[in-house]
Amino acid sequence: MTTLICGSLAFDNIMVFPDRFKNHILPEQIHILNVAFLVPEMRREFGGCAGNIAYNLMLLGGEPMIMATVGDDAAPYLDRLDRLGLARTHVRQISGSFTAQAFITTDLDDNQITAFHPGAMSFSHLNKVEKANARLGIVAPDGREGMMQHARDFADASVPFIFDPGQGLPMFSGDELLDFIELADYACFNDYEARLLCDRTGRSLEQLAGSLKALIVTRAGEGSEIYADGVRHEIPCVVADEILDPTGCGDAYRSGLLYGIANGFDWLTTGRLAAVMGAIKIAHRGGQNHQPSREEIAERYRKAFGALPW
Repeated sequence: MTTLICGSLAFDNIMVFPDRFKNHILPEQIHILNVAFLVPEMRREFGGCAGNIAYNLMLLGGEPMIMATVGDDAAPYLDRLDRLGLARTHVRQISGSFTAQAFITTDLDDNQITAFHPGAMSFSHLNKVEKANARLGIVAPDGREGMMQHARDFADASVPFIFDPGQGLPMFSGDELLDFIELADYACFNDYEARLLCDRTGRSLEQLAGSLKALIVTRAGEGSEIYADGVRHEIPCVVADEILDPTGCGDAYRSGLLYGIANGFDWLTTGRLAAVMGAIKIAHRGGQNHQPSREEIAERYRKAFGALPW
């Protein structure tokens, strides 16, 4: 089943400051802050929610199709998609813009200072869902107008989709979030986003789940919950080989959801597969550097839960 993944393609520029920010920031001078940090260690990762989700869904053997907007500097990312065999038919290059990118500086206490430039993401509404001929979809973090447009497009085309606002959730009012919930078939949030969703809409998770086929809440090391058919399914966390980098773990989890939905798995199996994908990813730095085979994924699932139904 072709799955259309609407969201961002981005570069993550990650720098390490070999000291502590607190040693270089004077609290009494915070109103005239002017600091520079020497960062001898830096790496650039391929990221963005659409890129990460598609990469993981490809590992599972799914059929991901990316819908995103990128800038003039996107050649390395486009070349990567070609090498991976991920179609970029619906990746639009916006002249005069940069590809979305984050600049993240981390100190020895794991504190982070992040700057994010949305760039070409702001033009995501120019892409049209109906041109993709998909059977399943997801609206992941992207430009505000694009997320609203793609949700309406999926609904108008009667294509079931997951609403996954991620870090973009604060851009929307309570009424707008309720509109997304009405249009979507499924919705997925982390625990903080779920609390914010309830606060802005004035509704409980159980009430919101009543408008959906399933509502999923991830809780990091505490596992996740899937509200479906009036039942709350508890999904345990899968023990990772190492905990190196949580970047992209949520995207890996969502690839498991999409694969399970596309293949008609029950919710327990779907949630468990999603948890396995998150555990595999967290043992690697960056959002797209893990390379398990489909057989290795199935073996990880078997060790944790029993045989996968594929």
